[in-house]
Amino acid sequence: MDEPVHRLQAAVKNSTDIPIYFADVQLVSDSFEIVPPARTDATLRRTKRTDLKMPYGAARCRPDGVPPLQPASVVAHIRVGDQPLRKVIFPVPHPDPLLQRLLRDECQAYLVKQVVDLSFGSEWTRKGEELHGTLQVSRRTGADPVTVVSVDGTTHYQISAPKSVLKGTEQRLEVPVVVLPGRCDPHAFAEAKKAYLFPVRAALGQDEAKVVIVVPDEQSQRVMLDYAKEVCGLP
Repeated sequence: MDEPVHRLQAAVKNSTDIPIYFADVQLVSDSFEIVPPARTDATLRRTKRTDLKMPYGAARCRPDGVPPLQPASVVAHIRVGDQPLRKVIFPVPHPDPLLQRLLRDECQAYLVKQVVDLSFGSEWTRKGEELHGTLQVSRRTGADPVTVVSVDGTTHYQISAPKSVLKGTEQRLEVPVVVLPGRCDPHAFAEAKKAYLFPVRAALGQDEAKVVIVVPDEQSQRVMLDYAKEVCGLP
């Protein structure tokens, strides 16, 4: 749930009785833009695991494909017991599978976004228990065909769309989508953080399909939520 806001967690273990103070933590890697350290101001005593949140920057992508993952480390300013505050570098075992996936996903989306813009239309129509709308594909550059292979659902919404192709001679394509509630428990809606992060699988020319996360605008999100509450019989 932290991926949409570019946030990771550093898991810390203290197996001693000496308190360790973490002033901040920061992810450092040539694969991601460097962002300022996250202030933690946390004193950890004996603990099997404590997670410290830290942001990570945008992936450093290339127009010719997904680059290989570069080594990473977590940099922290810590104080052990009564010792002075000092900088400590914790190397991350390379290649880290989580960082590898984050880099791959973001750079695959980057490649698609160089060619087309993907967005949901603002018009939605209720038909029975279904909500109908469109995924809009707008060409930015090039003349290769772009295939929308699928639009996948989220934690709270099922969505279906036909396989559609933006031909090389076309600048715009509207793909019809149909939305249904994926779950109806009130607690789930209250805690939803990924409810509107719809994965769209799109292929450029003959390339393998890549995933782009498409988020409806705030007005569309309200329409979806009101529709789902009504269908689910929620207040």
